[in-house]
Amino acid sequence: MKYKDYSSDIWAAINNTLDQVLKEQENPVAAFDADGTLWDIDLGETFFHHQIDNKLVALPADPWNHYENMKAEDPRKAYLWLAQICQGKSLAEVQQWAKDAVKAAAPIPVFSEQRKLIQLLQSKGVKIYVITASIKWAVEGGASLMGLEYDNIIGVETEVQNDLITDQQKGVITYRQGKVEALLAKTGGQLPFLASGNTMGDFNLLESATHLRLAVSAASRDDKIFKTEAELAQNAVDKGWLNHRFI
Repeated sequence: MKYKDYSSDIWAAINNTLDQVLKEQENPVAAFDADGTLWDIDLGETFFHHQIDNKLVALPADPWNHYENMKAEDPRKAYLWLAQICQGKSLAEVQQWAKDAVKAAAPIPVFSEQRKLIQLLQSKGVKIYVITASIKWAVEGGASLMGLEYDNIIGVETEVQNDLITDQQKGVITYRQGKVEALLAKTGGQLPFLASGNTMGDFNLLESATHLRLAVSAASRDDKIFKTEAELAQNAVDKGWLNHRFI
């Protein structure tokens, strides 16, 4: 699919603000959500399907419904569970699964304008962080698509001991306000000058940005995230944030 480019007004706002920020800060930070913001796919759920299809971890009967039911009750618990099911596996092995899942789903529908934006920011010395409610290891599999490294990805994860994944939660759950808390923990308290996301799950992250907030969307009306994308887009309009629909 061919996605719509950013308008000249959006690029002007980005470039003008970037010039201003570079005069104010030595090492500015920019923050992005992952799924639905950088690419038109949910890599976290793609990874889980890959685990199910290839019987890579021990799972309950009807694992997808088990996950959906848990998410309906408490999303944070469900997102953590997706990391906990990797317990006992080596980190290297799980990271390879993530690469395999991305390869199996190729071509990944990347939003080229977001990649172009990230490349611009990197060329100016801006530190990029991707904060996802998916497990960190799943999204790491797509990092290279945006010219990023594993260290750029912040997500749900459990402790790793002797290279083996445990079931013990590591850090905060990167969902809603947890995204901001995890970012600040990574940056030593530095807020992003720019933040971009696509759903209300990213609202707090966008609000945390000091200069620019960019809401994006691409879901069709029959997509499960259409409503929450539309709500974030309306907030962007009401608050005077940047807002772009890719389709």
